[in-house]
Amino acid sequence: MTAFYFVAFLSIFFALMTIFTKNPVHSVLYLVITFFTFTVHYIMLNAQFLAVVNFIVYMGAIMVLFLFVLMLLNLNKDTEPMKSNLVKIMGAVAGMCLLATFLGAFRVIELDNGFVTGNSDVGLVKNLGKVLFDEFLLPFELSSILLLTAMVGAILLAKKETKEA
Repeated sequence: MTAFYFVAFLSIFFALMTIFTKNPVHSVLYLVITFFTFTVHYIMLNAQFLAVVNFIVYMGAIMVLFLFVLMLLNLNKDTEPMKSNLVKIMGAVAGMCLLATFLGAFRVIELDNGFVTGNSDVGLVKNLGKVLFDEFLLPFELSSILLLTAMVGAILLAKKETKEA
């Protein structure tokens, strides 16, 4: 239980740092760390699919997009404050959380804190795939057709018209 409370404290702390930091780049980096603590929570709850989706979609795609937008704002060196010891300590804590997540994912450390109750196979990707392709095959295929038509429509809208002589 202590690991859960520690990660929950880190989630709240980094979320507050996201809000109260004046530098927008630091704010986005704190948001990345907050999403990482959510990934740790998902792993502790044996929801590996949600952890991977959170890691790839939120931390990988959306946060990179935010960082690119902030880089396009052309912030100069004069507006960035000097790095304090607090930032270094938070970086060390985030690095330790990353190490603990990797060790837990590779089953080097086993924490039996009683987070998963009942059926321990609930959040596994294998079971999600079985349900998705057995019970929900029709909605899954319909959504794939819908996404395909949206992609074709976006390509047709973005295509430049050429004048024929």
